[in-house]
This record gives sequence, C-alpha cells and structure tokens, in this order.
Amino acid sequence: MTARTPPRSAAQPHGTSGQFGTGDQHSSTDPHGSTGQHGTVHTVVASPIGALTLVATDGVLSGLFMERQRHLPSDEVFGQPDAAPFDEAMRQLHEYFDGGRTQFDLPIALSGSPFQVEVWLALRDIPYGETISYGELAGRIGRPKASRAVGLANGRNPISIVVPCHRVVGADGSLTGYGGGMERKQYLLGLEQSGRRPQ
Repeated sequence: MTARTPPRSAAQPHGTSGQFGTGDQHSSTDPHGSTGQHGTVHTVVASPIGALTLVATDGVLSGLFMERQRHLPSDEVFGQPDAAPFDEAMRQLHEYFDGGRTQFDLPIALSGSPFQVEVWLALRDIPYGETISYGELAGRIGRPKASRAVGLANGRNPISIVVPCHRVVGADGSLTGYGGGMERKQYLLGLEQSGRRPQ
C-alpha cells in the first residue's frame, strides 16, 4: 500500500542561522519540491545527526534515512543521485534543525502494509515537543492491544524526522529503541523540547 499525503500547514519558521549541508542546489518548478519527474532518485545531505539520505518517488518524498539505521534499504532502492526534487525538503530540514520549524509542510509518499501506513500517519499527529507511549499510539488507531505491533511498525518508518517516530517512548517514559540510534533520538527530542539546537 502506498499512501500519498498533501502538504500540511507549517508553523512560521524563524531564524535559520544553523549549519545544515544541502549539497548541490537545483531549482524545482513545484514549491514543495516536485519536479514532475518519474522514478526514484536520492540525495545525501549533512545534518547535526550525521548524513541523511533523502529519497523521492515521482518527485514526492518517500524516504529519509540515517547512517547505519536499522532496516536500511539497499542502495538500489534509492535510485539515481539527483538533488532536484529536494529543495523544499532540505530547506525545511534546515529550519527544523535550527529550531525554527515545528511542523513539516511537505507532500510525502508512504509505502508499506495497510497497518504500517495507518501507524505512520498517526505519528504525524503527535505534536512537536511532546511524546506518547506505544500503547497510547495503539489506542489512537483503535487497536489498544496492538502496542507491540505498533512498535514494530514504528521501527520501519521510512521517512524519519518528517514522520516523527522519535516521539514515541516506553510506557514509563524511557526512550526505548530507535532505528536511528538512541543518541539521535535523544538529540531530536532535546531539540524539540528546548526549542533550540542542543549544544
């Protein structure tokens, strides 16, 4: 199952002075980064938590992966290198890491089982700076006894950060696991809870 979601309204960003490597810039005809092209392409950008691989399918963001992330797809899945579809995504990531963006306003394409997509869409409703437990997330999708399955789906989220799987924690508030690594989860939550980039 592939679910495409339209852009979401974003908070007005403020201040973008932080460092965020965007590589070679290419212009895009669509304000949200879509170039109207077909197929799958990717680009790699630097960030405060290491290199991020952004993937687009038919011009729409379909993947955001960290270095040494669990369940990382093979390189073939990423397609050819091409930064053209990612101008808007890179701009918004820059603002996010600089503490100036609290919500992403990007169209995305989620590809997974119907249950996985249901979980991933529910992740987008967790507010910036807040966390919920796996059990609470299961309850939100009407499956209160499926917290373990929800956790597994959460770990397979293909669009990290933009689809904020890092905002799900254990029932006791512990960070528990994270596909990108516990240090990155701690960094992202610290960034959001403080409203500024951690030192």
